[in-house]
Amino acid sequence: MKTLLLSLILSAALTGGSIYDFKVPSLDGTDIDFSKYKGKKIMIVNTASMCGNTPQYSELEKLYEKYKDKLVVVGFPANNFGQQEPGSNAEIKEFCSKKYAVTFPMSEKISVRGDDVHPLYKWLVDQSKELAKNVPSDNSKDIVWKRFLQDPVIWNFTKFLIDENGNLVAVFHNKVNPMSEEITKYLN
Repeated sequence: MKTLLLSLILSAALTGGSIYDFKVPSLDGTDIDFSKYKGKKIMIVNTASMCGNTPQYSELEKLYEKYKDKLVVVGFPANNFGQQEPGSNAEIKEFCSKKYAVTFPMSEKISVRGDDVHPLYKWLVDQSKELAKNVPSDNSKDIVWKRFLQDPVIWNFTKFLIDENGNLVAVFHNKVNPMSEEITKYLN
């Protein structure tokens, strides 16, 4: 109960804050301090080891390797959808390194949706809702896009792109390939 209360207070305090205010425990036992990424783009992705989208780990690693001078990818394992990330942090770390040779930072397992949503994901969704306010409602495609931005974390491998100044600039559906032009146009 104390943890939930602290999480809610922290979430409320950080909602209007910055990505650079967040530190999260990583799978390797250190902290991922987002303030260290000032001046770089950041892609935040909720991941799962037993999802149909799990092969995206390979593409995320390629993206990270290709653009690591200007982009950091950070994975957030979560068990929110279909119980597709049931493993412990140690099991997740082993799976990611052995099966997909992941070298980008990975946080400890968190919740990305629901009553126990991690404060960082609460912040991301709030920022996404702000992006949605700027989407016109002129046609059905815009309306669908606006709805997605208002509730973007609907499955594993949703991708949030933060610019060099800490602003959310794009959100990508879980089916968007990390190496697609839809994403790389922000990096070239």
